Amino acid sequence: MLLPVEWLNDFIELKEGTDELSRILTMTGLEVEGENTATGGAPVFEVNITPNRPDCLSVLGVARELRAATGRKIRIPESEIKEEFKTTFQVIIDSPLCRRYAGRVIRGITIGESPGWIKNRLERAGIRSINNVVDITNYVLLELGHPLHAFDLATLKNETIRVDTANGSNVFRTLDGMERKLPPDSLMIWDATRPVAIAGIMGGLDTEVTENTTDLFLESAFFEPSSIRRTSRRIGLRTEASYRFERGTDIEGLITALDRAALLIKKVCGGTVSQRIDVYPEKVKPKEVKVRFSRVEKLLGLPVSKGDTIRILQLLGFTISGQDEEGAMLTVPSYRVDIENETDIIEEIGRHYGYDKIPATLPSAPIGQVLKDRALDIEGLKGLMISSGFCEAVNYSFLNPVFLDILKLDPADFRRNTVRILNPISTDDSVLRTFLLPSLARNLVSNFNQGIRDIKLFEISKVFINGKGKLPEERVKLGAVYLYTPGQHLWEDGTETFFIIKGLVEKAFGIWGLGGYSFIPTGEPFLHPGRSADIVCNGQKIGFAGILSPGVQKRLDLEHFRGEVGLFELDLTEAGSHLSVTKKFQPLPRFPYIQRNIALLIDRTIPAHRVLEHLTEFPSELIEDFWIFDVYEGENIDEGKKSLGLTIIYRSSERTLTDEEADSVHNSLIKFLKEKTGGRLRS
Repeated sequence: MLLPVEWLNDFIELKEGTDELSRILTMTGLEVEGENTATGGAPVFEVNITPNRPDCLSVLGVARELRAATGRKIRIPESEIKEEFKTTFQVIIDSPLCRRYAGRVIRGITIGESPGWIKNRLERAGIRSINNVVDITNYVLLELGHPLHAFDLATLKNETIRVDTANGSNVFRTLDGMERKLPPDSLMIWDATRPVAIAGIMGGLDTEVTENTTDLFLESAFFEPSSIRRTSRRIGLRTEASYRFERGTDIEGLITALDRAALLIKKVCGGTVSQRIDVYPEKVKPKEVKVRFSRVEKLLGLPVSKGDTIRILQLLGFTISGQDEEGAMLTVPSYRVDIENETDIIEEIGRHYGYDKIPATLPSAPIGQVLKDRALDIEGLKGLMISSGFCEAVNYSFLNPVFLDILKLDPADFRRNTVRILNPISTDDSVLRTFLLPSLARNLVSNFNQGIRDIKLFEISKVFINGKGKLPEERVKLGAVYLYTPGQHLWEDGTETFFIIKGLVEKAFGIWGLGGYSFIPTGEPFLHPGRSADIVCNGQKIGFAGILSPGVQKRLDLEHFRGEVGLFELDLTEAGSHLSVTKKFQPLPRFPYIQRNIALLIDRTIPAHRVLEHLTEFPSELIEDFWIFDVYEGENIDEGKKSLGLTIIYRSSERTLTDEEADSVHNSLIKFLKEKTGGRLRS
């Protein structure tokens, strides 16, 4: 925006030179990009106004910012006018896109050239002179920031203005002589029978003010910014008026602009001015926002006193409607269409208090617990599955309820508590899935029917549990299926499919750093008895793993497949709640360890994790670590028994252990395990 500095001086006393004035404006956010002295020798600033500050697209708007920066008073130009006659002119608003429309009839004017002072200021602001009436509307536009339009009254049918959309009117000739095709939803100004202007953008050629005009109708209105922006873009026409309307104008200030223009027209062009016409269907309530003094300091990072806060806000035009120790209730001026909440107001305080006053400090933060980034964990799990040879499946969240029967779910199973879709894509996929297995099973069957036998698929996605009148509960799950064909690859070692799946689950928990989990016998109806397990953490089930039961495999039309289907599913939402966010630093051991192995013969019904739990109960600080290295059933093992191979690591943090010390603790441990499990050492 081009801003003649001497014009600005009419609104506020300027004591600074142009360099200092330029610096002040730039520091308030109105960046002065350049200074032009080519037009008449008087300085003209080129000011960059950001899109969120339409209130600054005028001399008055810039003067308001200078008032806040300097504390000086501003002078509002004269706008009070004597109304000389009543009028029967009618204004009708038929579209909600026009929220207020005001105007005056002015009779007996003389069209001619504008006075030099008007022409010179318009020229310095980059606008050419046309005639005195049009120049005055442009002058007030630059002065107060509100667009106006003047119609030749004699060309308006029945002295009526109606505001409505284009509807059936497709082509309109604008003031520049161009015929423009109008979108049906374009907001238009009509007289009694025809469109006479594109609202907020440009008037029509048939109703323009010419040298023969003696009576005119002067318009000042508020149009919805989105409507003006949309129409301007579609018809490819951008004007000074549309530039302001599409950003938002002052719905209360349009009356001042109307009266100011009418007063100037009377002084320059003569004539008599009618009473004001003002159609305002639904008055806009002033916005009220509360600002907390403590919040100001927290957001800005520097202490601003209550007195400075109130002073700055009042200089910016905010009205203090209430104040206490905590904060102040503010009424936002109508021209500040960009202010919506407390944060916006604090930004204004910081802008005028001075961002340059914020001291330069290095950022600091206390060292504390670091929460794991769940998004990174998900990516880590995906990386694990892909590196293990699995392909990621992406499925819709919809489910065919038939799959719940195929998987033999009990009627009381919570996974039957589905959310029904009111308008499903197909009648088959009519509910939201409650777990991932049905989708992955469908993927597996589809790939199998295409002749693919090496199938490894996984999916990480949300499932939905019916909330019984509330919104559905969303949970993130990881599921996988593995079609294993014995002897398919020469390098396979014949590893039991269940242990392949179990190993993947344990690796996944390793990615997350989850401990305290165990595998216990499951009652899942779709899994093979004795070759499956529930996954439990801190007493809470977080998933299942195992081999698909032959019956379900047959229901999926895989009965001729000579291999087996391994699968698992983990509730990542539930598992994440068991993650420990506290990590303790442990220095590297100073002394060597001693390793001992145990082969414990126990009942095959005793889960291995139970033995590990007993190990944690043994009262000795010398046991550093332990794990299972072997589980064996078969030859030389009594029926109903299994051999559990355990490795125990002994170490002291204070000295090097002797074999005698380690053996003493080890023998006590063996006795302890025998008592707890009823087992014996394997000979």
